[in-house]
Amino acid sequence: MRNIRLTIEYDGSRFQGWQRLGAGESTANTISGKLCEVLSRMTGQFPELFCASRTETGVHAYAQTVNFHTDCTLHTTEIRHYLNRYLPSDIAVLDVQEVPERFHASLNAKRRTYRYRLSIADVPDVFERKYVYHLFKKPDVEMMRQAARLLIGRHDFQRFSSSKKKKGGIKEVFDIDIYQGGEELEITICANDFLHNMARIIVSTLLDVGQGMRPIEDIPRIFSGEETASDPIDPKGLFFQGAEYPQE
Repeated sequence: MRNIRLTIEYDGSRFQGWQRLGAGESTANTISGKLCEVLSRMTGQFPELFCASRTETGVHAYAQTVNFHTDCTLHTTEIRHYLNRYLPSDIAVLDVQEVPERFHASLNAKRRTYRYRLSIADVPDVFERKYVYHLFKKPDVEMMRQAARLLIGRHDFQRFSSSKKKKGGIKEVFDIDIYQGGEELEITICANDFLHNMARIIVSTLLDVGQGMRPIEDIPRIFSGEETASDPIDPKGLFFQGAEYPQE
């Protein structure tokens, strides 16, 4: 049986995330659901899909890594052509490779990167409204960077998450870069893994510090449980940049 690796990009605006996690919930309007639907027609099998990061409702991806096992004999070029022909126009397959049997898009990923786009223009951009979150109050970017440094390292990020699980909260954040270019801010977070809504909660908490809504001292207090993190920011500005794997 072959192990096929896909690199895909998608506009998550109208989808309910990568997959629905609730019992009995339909997967029809999810990225994985649409992909499975086309793959099952192509292969005659209903494949189990594994991805680098399960993006949430409304979140986009520039380079999501997916793998599945199949008996399909089509060449990788033919697979890419078939998928791009029949997938919805807001999902595209960038690359298809046959990889070793033990490759796993989630378990083998060592780093994952998310980027959040913010507009600080005087007037919101109508044509970017689905992909950029507009700020009507400009933040103190240097203060945000100082707060971001307190998040770097290995910590229990459970309190920066919407997850109800009490275990598995230890994650390592390698870097948080806050870049200002013209009328846009980009917050890029690189970590070994992310909890549910973790990236969006980190962004909103940093923004609250930058806009004077809370002091920088709240960051360690959130970790200790003395304070609560900010609510998740709107998903529309969040993009999964991609994952890094060993020997790549």
